[in-house]
This record gives sequence, structure tokens and C-alpha cells, in this order.
Amino acid sequence: MKKIQVNLNKNFFTQLLVICIAIEIISISINFFYAPINIAAGGATGISILVSAAFGWNRSIVVLLINILMIILAACFLGKKVVAKIAIGSFLLPLFMAITPSFKVVEDNVLAMVIGGAVFGFGVALLYHVDASAGGTSVPPLILKKYFHINPSVTLLVIDTIVTFFNIFVDGSNAFFLATFSLVITSMVMNYIMLGFDHKIMLNIMSENHLEEIKQLIDQASEQGYTIFDVRGGKNGDGKEMLMVVTSNNDYPDLVSSILTVDSKAFLVTYNISEVRNGFLNSN
Repeated sequence: MKKIQVNLNKNFFTQLLVICIAIEIISISINFFYAPINIAAGGATGISILVSAAFGWNRSIVVLLINILMIILAACFLGKKVVAKIAIGSFLLPLFMAITPSFKVVEDNVLAMVIGGAVFGFGVALLYHVDASAGGTSVPPLILKKYFHINPSVTLLVIDTIVTFFNIFVDGSNAFFLATFSLVITSMVMNYIMLGFDHKIMLNIMSENHLEEIKQLIDQASEQGYTIFDVRGGKNGDGKEMLMVVTSNNDYPDLVSSILTVDSKAFLVTYNISEVRNGFLNSN
């Protein structure tokens, strides 16, 4: 039992460290890239930028007030588990925004938007990896999902779009379009990180007369094994074997070239896959 307790403590502190790093990354994206050019790309941080630009209020205090309100709503409608999930990030984000310096790092607004969106997406993706959240506008979509079965991603998109739209009234249409493109960049970066960096390619192979030679070719590769499927042709119903191979992006062109050298008429179907765990042969 003592060993289990130690492991749990280590895991908690590791998660807390990741949360702190992620929150600081988000704070940097706000204070270095978004706020200096008054770009509000959705969320509580976007609202704080709009309020700060319009009325001069402190951004970190605005985020704190919004997050406290969201914690109260979560406690009333979603229960203790959700409150526990968002509480740490909800208080750390305004704290880190307050202690992180705020100044314009990049003079070009478009470049600042691109970098800010990428940095923000990276920080949020890190939070998702440890099942944490910075609170804010992520709470209302969860409430609507629970009581009205509305897709949270749709609701969050609507909220972010509304916040983004208010850029027009604070800093003009250019700010609105920059914020909109920033949302796209953030979404792309988050999806790429959440799906993993080490993308692979899955290749299905069929050959009329040279399948055994292709098997030998794959066997010679250091990290590539294959899986055999018994398949049947849809037109004539004859039985065949199909090979499934998972390979890296770098090795894929050479593998396909080698297969086509063995059988130029081989039937190949390629899929991009986001993550593979285990399953590769040991290269030693």
C-alpha cells in the first residue's frame, strides 16, 4: 500500500507540473501575442482582452472573476468531479497572467496572430493530455450537454465565435479576421498534438502472383512486420491473402518502391494513422 501511495503522489506532482507549464504557455500566448494587438480569440481570456481594451480593466482579474463564476455554475449543475477538474487551472491561469510580463514581441500583427494561435493551442493540448482545464467558457457547453444533449464542441465554437465577433466593436474588422484565423490555427495545432507527433502509415497489399516475395521483402526490413488477412474478392468470390503493414513516413516511399519492383501490378491501399503503440519488431 505504501508503494501505491508513493506512485500516486508522484503522478499528482507530475500532473501539477504539466498543468503549470501549460498554463504558463497559455499566459505567454495572451500577454506576448494576443493582448498587445487587442486580438480576442474566444474564451475567458478573449473576453478579458476585450474588456481591457474597452474599459482598461486588468485582464487577470477579469479572467479570475469569470472563472469563479464558472466554478459556481459547475458546482451547481455539474457536480464535484467537474469542479475538481477545472479548479486548479481556473485559479492558476489568472495568477500566471498576472505575474507574466506583457509586451509586444512581434511587430507584425499577422505573425503575432499565427504564433499566438499556435502557442495557445499547444498549451491547451497539454492540459487535455493530463485531463485538466483552465475553466472559463468550457463550463457552459458541459452544462448544455448534460441537460439538453447539445454537442459541447458546437456550443464552445458558438461562444468563441461570439467573443471573436466583438473584436469588430473594440478594434475593427481586421482584429475580427485575425482572431478568426487564430482560432483555426489553434484548432489545427491542438488536433495535431492530441493525435500525436509520431504519425504512421498503414499499407494494405494484395498481389496475384508475388505475395510470397513481398512477404520476404517485408521480413528483411528491421522494424516492419506484417499481418495477414484472409479476404475474398467481391466480383468472383475467390479467396486471397492481404497483408497489412504499418510503417513510418520516412520508410514509406522506399517500401512502396520495393513492392512495386517485385510486382508492378500489386494492389496497394494507404491510410494515414495518428498513433501506433507497440507492434513493431525489435531492430536489435
